[in-house]
Amino acid sequence: MKITGISVFQVDLPLHEGSYKWSGGKSVEVFDSTVVRIETDAGVRGHGEVCPLGPVYLPSYARGVRAGLEELVPQLIGEDPTQIERLNRTMDRALKGHPYVKSALDMAAWDVLGQVTGMPVCTLLGGRYGDDFVLYRAISQDLPDAMAASVAAYREEGYRRFQLKVGGDPDIDIERIRACAAALDPGDRLIADANTGWLRHEAMRVTATVRDLDVYIEQPCASYEECLSVRRHTDRPFVLDESIDGIDALLRGHADLAMDVVNIKIGKFGGLTRARQARDLCVSLGIAMTLEDTWGGDIVTAAIAHLAHSTPHELLFTATDFNSYVTVGIADGAPRRIRGRMAASSAPGLGVAPRAEVLGEPVLCHGMA
Repeated sequence: MKITGISVFQVDLPLHEGSYKWSGGKSVEVFDSTVVRIETDAGVRGHGEVCPLGPVYLPSYARGVRAGLEELVPQLIGEDPTQIERLNRTMDRALKGHPYVKSALDMAAWDVLGQVTGMPVCTLLGGRYGDDFVLYRAISQDLPDAMAASVAAYREEGYRRFQLKVGGDPDIDIERIRACAAALDPGDRLIADANTGWLRHEAMRVTATVRDLDVYIEQPCASYEECLSVRRHTDRPFVLDESIDGIDALLRGHADLAMDVVNIKIGKFGGLTRARQARDLCVSLGIAMTLEDTWGGDIVTAAIAHLAHSTPHELLFTATDFNSYVTVGIADGAPRRIRGRMAASSAPGLGVAPRAEVLGEPVLCHGMA
């Protein structure tokens, strides 16, 4: 099988809540997502998606995806998309670094492989564990009472895990954490995610002040070393996200006992292939995981579902359903949340059928696509 063409589409994804706010006053109202379609000489089409969280979260941005694809796509015509590790090595030779650019292409290759073999991607990634898996809900940064009200509302919808966007004024963040903790029931989980927003002394103060609460502390500071210092001064469960951008960082974090949970984002690692590698390493090391991406719509959500559903339940801390946050559906067949839980499709590949009327005309097309 050979790739005969690749098309690239741009889609705007507005938010139901109007905006998404996190540390440092950062916010996004409409997410800029990129969808990739791989065409093959066997008539099989595969799709992938990547959607950076704006240009100020990680070293990635939406227009950078498409600029990188202009360089990368011509190098993949004629390659076999079912030989996924080989395809990744070809991408790495053709474009040094920029893993987020490669993520949608890798995802689309898994979609092709699943369709060719007649198996859902979760089966190919290791097998399906259970009937479904648990989701978290991100709570956009706001006043403490408003965030607590959001937690209560999403609890009514079935969510039991909540990721609070903090990382602002420490005094207000302490109020946010306490207000939201008061809205929980036994068995719920609360994560205070600073998204690198605190200085070390601020993080020390917040973690000391909320030590009486059952709360996880996520990525309090910008650097790994700062986070490690905070970790060594708190007895609250600790999550690393932005600092873990590859296998080397993951191994270092494990050796330093730097985290209890790690967030693995598909786009940050460069696609399902590298995310699965990190996932499998965490399984071997006994590290719990949140499996997600930076953002996205139906196709990203489907990929998250397949990765999460193929992860042993005891090591899957949580995952997310980004397609429930946005107002635009870009594909039929995507998984949907039910009472705070979700399941991967049992159809071959990712199990999604992109909507041509939503994707529109490609912004980049190479080969016979």
